[in-house]
Amino acid sequence: MEKIVILGAGESGVGSAILAAKEGFDVFVSDSGQIKPVYREILDQNKIRWEVGRHSEEEILSASEVIKSPGIKEDAPLVLKIREKNISVISEIEFAGRYCNGVKICVTGSNGKTTVTNLLFHMLKKAGLNVAMTGNVGNSFARAVAEGYDYYVIELSSFQLDGMFSFRADIAILMNITPDHLDRYGYKFQNYIDSKFRVTRNQTRADHFIYWADDPVIIAELAKREYPATMLPFSTTAREGMAAFIENDEIIIDYHTKTNLMTIHDLALKGRHNVFNSMAAAIAGKVLTIRKEVIRESLADFQGVEHRLEPVITVCGISFVNDSKGTNVNSTWYALECMQTEVVWIAGGIDKGNDYSELFPVVKQKVKAIVCLGKDNRKIIEAFSDKVPTIVETSSMEEAVRSSYYLAKKGQTVLLSPACASFDLFTNYEDRGRKFKQAVRNL
Repeated sequence: MEKIVILGAGESGVGSAILAAKEGFDVFVSDSGQIKPVYREILDQNKIRWEVGRHSEEEILSASEVIKSPGIKEDAPLVLKIREKNISVISEIEFAGRYCNGVKICVTGSNGKTTVTNLLFHMLKKAGLNVAMTGNVGNSFARAVAEGYDYYVIELSSFQLDGMFSFRADIAILMNITPDHLDRYGYKFQNYIDSKFRVTRNQTRADHFIYWADDPVIIAELAKREYPATMLPFSTTAREGMAAFIENDEIIIDYHTKTNLMTIHDLALKGRHNVFNSMAAAIAGKVLTIRKEVIRESLADFQGVEHRLEPVITVCGISFVNDSKGTNVNSTWYALECMQTEVVWIAGGIDKGNDYSELFPVVKQKVKAIVCLGKDNRKIIEAFSDKVPTIVETSSMEEAVRSSYYLAKKGQTVLLSPACASFDLFTNYEDRGRKFKQAVRNL
């Protein structure tokens, strides 16, 4: 019996363990940190061996293959030892792809991927299809494959893409590429670009590649490569050769047959970036032969994604908006660009090699004060000290919300859009967003 070792016992690792056990492997799960009680219970129910608080090298280095959590770095000493032994190290996505018999719709990009993934899941459910939402959102892809679905909408982070080799997307969607996670890619933007383009790896003539044709990074990269898949670009500035474009505020889908879908004013999600997100989902819907009426209804009644430009409540005329998912500069740019009022902006966390200059024009135009929330705020203060009249430092969410409340006036907006990772003060961006909402309600 072949032995599979899984490093990390979060959603991805436990899902991989369930699938590996189902496929008849000898499975061992190792986590050097803690394992949540719910995951311990699942492992025990499936009679899967596991350890916590350590990595037993003798056990791990006897594996036929290792499935690594996307959070574990490639240069971690244990990973290097595994590779020295010529043991294959793959991702959960790569492993689960071997046993997936359904249609794989894979969504990536620096921004917008969670919204598009949720939109597509909503659309396919509305169309009555047997679909799972997986990957970087929802349950793990491996767990979904173990359960069995006809369609899988998979959100893929660059970390997940890095461990993919033979995996093939039936429909690949690339929303945009802007600098992010550069600390993980040797501070070389090209390394991050290469990672994102892995979503197209192994595609054939039978597959489809949907991408935003207004993104200069994507277009420059496409010029270097050849693709067998059907190319389906979408644009708000061009029409020629586009699978979707805007004409007189109407979304036109031009794939097989030209379809006047709906006006941008009827979209449930507002803001320019959400026009792009809706167009990408609409093209995928057309490729999957979902009826126009279902596509239109899905885009018109979608409820949005938690922690992404999520209105919380209004207190004394001050609106509070939770954009905790804004973990990079470009994502925060979109959030600020959407704001219709003056903004008190809560920012900060773990800097991932950010260049804040992209934000200077929109910050000068819309931000009246910055509330820094992080252990080290020097880079934000240095970047914006001559752009914004008021910058204050805080070290807890309660303090940040209270400070922003005192700085804002009736008719203005307090926006949490950190442009940074959350791990200095919070478990993850969801934890940060939930604590923001609780602190606002406590006002």
